[in-house]
This record gives sequence, C-alpha cells and structure tokens, in this order.
Amino acid sequence: MNQENVHSSDRKLLQRVTQGGLWVFLLRVCQQLFSLIRITILARILAPDDFGIMGIAMLTMATLETFSQTGFEHALIQKKESINKYLDTAWTILVVRGFILFGILYLIAPYVATFFGAAEVKLIIRVISLSVFLQGLTNIGVIHFQKELEFNKQFFYHLSGILIDFIVSVSAVLILRSVWALVFGLLAGNVARCVSSYLIHPYRPHLRVNLEHAKELFSFGKWVLGSSILFFLITQGDEIFVGKLLGIVSLGFYQLAYKISNMTTTEITHIISQVSFPTYSILQHEPVKLRESYLKVLRLTSFLALPIAGFIFAASPVFVTVFFGEKWMPMVPVMKILAIVGLARSIMATTGPIFRAVGKPRIETEWQIVRFILLACFIYPLAKNFNIVGVSYAVLISTVVSTIGFSYKVISQIHCTTKEFLSALILPSANTMIIIAGINIIYLNLAGPSVYKLALCLVVSFLSTVFLSVLFWKCSRKDSSFILREVFCYFKGSR
Repeated sequence: MNQENVHSSDRKLLQRVTQGGLWVFLLRVCQQLFSLIRITILARILAPDDFGIMGIAMLTMATLETFSQTGFEHALIQKKESINKYLDTAWTILVVRGFILFGILYLIAPYVATFFGAAEVKLIIRVISLSVFLQGLTNIGVIHFQKELEFNKQFFYHLSGILIDFIVSVSAVLILRSVWALVFGLLAGNVARCVSSYLIHPYRPHLRVNLEHAKELFSFGKWVLGSSILFFLITQGDEIFVGKLLGIVSLGFYQLAYKISNMTTTEITHIISQVSFPTYSILQHEPVKLRESYLKVLRLTSFLALPIAGFIFAASPVFVTVFFGEKWMPMVPVMKILAIVGLARSIMATTGPIFRAVGKPRIETEWQIVRFILLACFIYPLAKNFNIVGVSYAVLISTVVSTIGFSYKVISQIHCTTKEFLSALILPSANTMIIIAGINIIYLNLAGPSVYKLALCLVVSFLSTVFLSVLFWKCSRKDSSFILREVFCYFKGSR
C-alpha cells in the first residue's frame, strides 16, 4: 500500500509539473509573439540609434537592480515549509530597495548621459526609474504561484503586463515615431503587473521586518546575488562595452541581434527552468528521482532549443531581410555567432535550478566567475580587430567553456554518467545539422523573393523535426507517453 501511495504521489507531482509547464509555455509563447510583432513594427519605424538610446537606459537600470539583488524569491521557493511568515519581511525590504534604486537612478542620469555621450538618455532614465519602484510594490504573494506550481494564475498575472506594454508601445510609436514609445510601453506594462498582482492574489503585505527572517533569507540569497551580479556582467557587460567604445548605432545593432538570436532558445530554457526549479526543490532529498527528472528536462530542452538555434544560425540573412529590412543587415554576422551562444546557454541554464534546489548556489556563482574572466580577457582584443563581431566571438568563447564546466558539475551533483548526459544531445544535434544543411541549400541555390525562401526554410526545419521526433520519443517512450497522456487528460479537464 505504501508503494501505491508513492506511485500516486509521483503521478500527482508529474501532473502538476506537466500542467504547470503547459501554462508557462503558453505564457512565453504569448510574450515572445507579442515581442516579435512589436520589435518588427518598431524596427521598421525607428533607427538603430533609437534602440541604442533605450538600451543604455535599460542597462543603467539593470545594473543597479542586479547589484542590489536580494535573491529572496529563490530562497522562498527553495524552502520546503510554509513561507507566509517570511513574506512581509521580504516585501518590505523589496519596497525599500525599489525606492532607493529610484532615487539613485534619478540622480545618476546626467552622469550616465555624459559617459555614453547621449544627452537624450538623461530624461529617459529618470522616467523609466519609476518602473523599479513599481516592481518593489508588487504583491509578494504571487511568489506562491511558482512555489505551488500554480502557473495558470501566473499566466494571467504576467499576461496583463505583456498586453498593456504591447498596446501602448505600438500605439505610441505610430503616433510619436520616437524612442519614447518604448519608454511608455515599459512603464504601462509595469503598472499593469503591479495592479494585477493585488487583484489576482488575496495576500496583503504589510510594512514589517523580522531581522531573523531577513538574515535567514539572505544567507541563501547572497549566493544568488553573487551569481546574478556575475551573470549581469557577462550578459550585459558586453553591451556596456559596445555602447561606450563602439557607439550607440553599434549598440543598437548588437542588442537587436542578441535579442533575436537568443529569444527562442533562452525562452524555452526559461520555461523549463521555471517549472523545474520548484520541482527539483521538492525532490532535493530523493537523488534517484532528481537525476531522472534532470535528464528528462535536458532531453526536452535540447530537443527544442538546438534545432531552433540551428534555424536562426542558417536563416538569419533572409529572416532579417523579411522582418526588419535592409538597414539591419549589418547585424547578420553577429546573429549567427550569437545563435550558437544561445544554444550553449540553453544547455547551461538547465544546471542552475539543480544547484539552487539542492542548496548549493555557490557552484553556479563559481562558474559564472570563470565565464566573466574569460569574457574580460577576450572582449577588448577581439572588438578592436573585428568590431561587434569580435564582441560576439568573445561572448561565444566564454559561454562555451563555462557550459562545459557547468555540465561537468551537474553530472557529479546528480551522479549520472557522461554517456547519459551526452545521449540527451545526440538526436537534437543531428536534427540541427540537417536543418542547417537544408537551409543553406535553399538559400544558396533558390532564386526569388526572400519571403518564399524563409517559408521554405521553415518547412525544411519542420519536416526534419517531425521525422527525428519519432526517434526522440522512441528513446524515451515510457516517459513521453505518460507526459503526453497527462497533457491530453488535462485539456479534456480530467484531473
């Protein structure tokens, strides 16, 4: 009977994970669909330097946010027991943090504008600094959505901000035809999320601090802070470097290339990691189940992310021509390199939730240090010789090396073999190679409008994925058939 209870518990957990994954996937699809449509419209109307100006403002805000990161959300999700007694303390500290960051951003805006040689950035930074304060005011109760795998509620919470951001920014760019469309969209989205957080969750936080609770949360969060700072320096430091030394126009090209080339692969990873972290936290004291769960996540991540990265790598010239126009073609070589970066990041990002779930976020921080050192060593000489293409090469080197390190540590942490780890990558890698070869044949040998070429590239990618997916599901027939059955039952309303 005990064994039956264990199987029943496992089944219920998998049901929750599967259902949660569906909602997170739907949310990210909506987010990226609206984002792609918005970027396409804005890129047709605005110039690269407009994106560069907004990029400088966002970098400034992200810098302060990162260096004051508490890590409280990860600490709350990782805890096995009830977290209600910690919520007021966490919320109060986040509110105070938001107010302080708002003041700092307002004061440093003129100096940032001088540093980058862009006077128009001053007012933009001061306006978007309001969004930091709004984020601090957001209802801390929504953390329960992740912790309890209630991603259906999180879907509606985040969707409100996505829709408002899209409507306001697109409407504003059609009227104003300036970078302020991005500013107004960002602010409107944050206002919508803040308001909806109180409408969708009944918890009402109060200004109250328990020093013992704060110390306990920060003891875990300090490693998340360290990892977040390093991750910021790695993923945003290159943009600061480009904006300062290569100019605002180069920054506009680089930022859009990075966003498009990494959009889908990193979003897929974000979806899976968002669901897997609370799941791993539940299984942190069951090593066999933890290992099995991670390998399933790795198989799914690689199956989805690798072919998409291959498609972006091969189809980037025709993709840019169709969606953004000829004026954005200088970013194509950068997109190709950063597509490989996105592929490596998708594998690396599967490891972080494991380290945090088992209470060892230090491992993630240590390897982020290695990644940062490599980037710092290579970025200047490569940028000096190859401009923004050189910057992307530096990012590629640091990402690939650190991905190998992250993979080695997760293999030792979950006690799986290297063969088990690599076997999850074989079929997706084969699919990726077929897609790249097929797209290159189309692009080099087919004449006609770019939109037809892009359509054929999509068809080739789809057919290759469908064909090899049969092999993929055969390799994990037991797991996948159960997951598919749960998905089917969920949409039928069965529990």
